[in-house]
Amino acid sequence: MDDGGSNGKGGARWGWPVLTQLVRGDLFGLGDSAKSARTRDLRARTADADRVVKSVCPYCAVGCGQRVHVKGGRVLDIEGDPDSPISEGTLCPKGSASFQLVTGAHRVNQCLVRRPGSTAWEPISLESAMDRIAQLTKEARDSGWEAADDDGRPLNRCMTVAHLGGATLDNEENYLIKKLLSGGLGFAQIENQARI
Repeated sequence: MDDGGSNGKGGARWGWPVLTQLVRGDLFGLGDSAKSARTRDLRARTADADRVVKSVCPYCAVGCGQRVHVKGGRVLDIEGDPDSPISEGTLCPKGSASFQLVTGAHRVNQCLVRRPGSTAWEPISLESAMDRIAQLTKEARDSGWEAADDDGRPLNRCMTVAHLGGATLDNEENYLIKKLLSGGLGFAQIENQARI
């Protein structure tokens, strides 16, 4: 016998959930009376993934394991990896938000320049940006080059430029940057935030 409180799919027929809870004896709304058509149709966005790729969160020294859900070459979601002995499937707020690192609509995906005296950014090509960076790096290096100290001992360094690598770069990338900047250009002030 139908009590009038069910639509046959476990949810409420009435529009007012409290009435369904009372009729069904589910006073705390923890059972079927709490379901609606919308909640029954909800699915995890990871359900459509073609594959799951294991990764490591790039943000800090912990190195929490991540599972990256991919469909058609695009990232659907990033979640904690329960197989990780370090984090056992948990992620901090930054690690949980790393999905936005690669998919955020607000993320700038072109080179921008703010010319001297301007208050606005304008887009430029990657080639123009790289040429400008190379030009400014050479000018700074040439103006600050120290071949020797006051006693004639060789220094072969540049102290007018410093470099700080980002935390989303891994140790290997920062190693290559260090070799270029110290060995190739003579920069002495180099640090990075690599933690993994």
